[in-house]
Amino acid sequence: MSKKIVVFGGAGFLGSHVADALSERGYDVTIYDLKESPYLREDQRMVTGNVLDEKKVNAVLAGAEYVYNFSGIADIEECSDNPLKSVKHNILGHAIILDGCMQNRVKRVVYASSVYVYGRHGSFYRITKQACEQLLEEYHEKYALEHTILRYGSLYGPRSQMWNGVYRYIYQALKEQRIDYAGAGEEKREYIHVFDAARLSADMLGDEFKNKCIVITGNYILSSKELLTMIKEMLNDTVKIKYTKEKSSQHYNITPHSFVPKLGIKITPNPSIDMGEGILRQIEQIYKEVKDEPRVSNGLQGSREVLGEDADPIAQYK
Repeated sequence: MSKKIVVFGGAGFLGSHVADALSERGYDVTIYDLKESPYLREDQRMVTGNVLDEKKVNAVLAGAEYVYNFSGIADIEECSDNPLKSVKHNILGHAIILDGCMQNRVKRVVYASSVYVYGRHGSFYRITKQACEQLLEEYHEKYALEHTILRYGSLYGPRSQMWNGVYRYIYQALKEQRIDYAGAGEEKREYIHVFDAARLSADMLGDEFKNKCIVITGNYILSSKELLTMIKEMLNDTVKIKYTKEKSSQHYNITPHSFVPKLGIKITPNPSIDMGEGILRQIEQIYKEVKDEPRVSNGLQGSREVLGEDADPIAQYK
């Protein structure tokens, strides 16, 4: 009999990919989210509900051996603008899940944190992640509930939304043939394709990751200017990039590190999806979403020649 895993927030960007990776490894996957997942597989079960619903959360955890928690507000700006909502959904919701795991004798909780937990940036988003990590520590100390904390770097790839930076840049480039960037473009990020992140996340059930903090980032460190130039060149230099001096105070420039609540073990994918191929494929995906817009028509000329009509350079890593 396959082991039951509940993936909270499994209808979202990263959560849905991790749910797929777990299903492909033979686990019995149940997705719990506010809305029906558009990516639900035939071998997955869907439960719609709010993480603040204690009774429903407790019921879905019955018989579960492992839990992944991707629930809550993932948009830094939204968290910054809605502190009370962030505390409710990110912290209280997480506590309700942990209490349900304790009552149902779940073996381990894998929690999606962020590299922002290290430092001063990230506003209420960072604060909620810090609080949730501390809750995991306390539930382990008091109730012996095992955990694995995953601190993700900058994700990109299919199923992302407008709050995702790479998606937003490509979307604006295709819709308006320009990209407005708030900052000088020197900010650096360690980008990782969501397929790679999902594969590594599914690996975390091994005993060697029990009660550990794991930093999951990619092999590609790019400045924002380098990333935007890459997108511009892939669109045959038809995009104008505008840098402004105004920069969000919620984001870091080079590193999120300023203090370390708990040391994290850094893991990068090997092999990994080439970032150029990953970005090009995401351009094609977003192009399909906006292809009816007349101003986009010149944006992807030549991309099929680059990729090939039926090419799938990243399928081997799915």
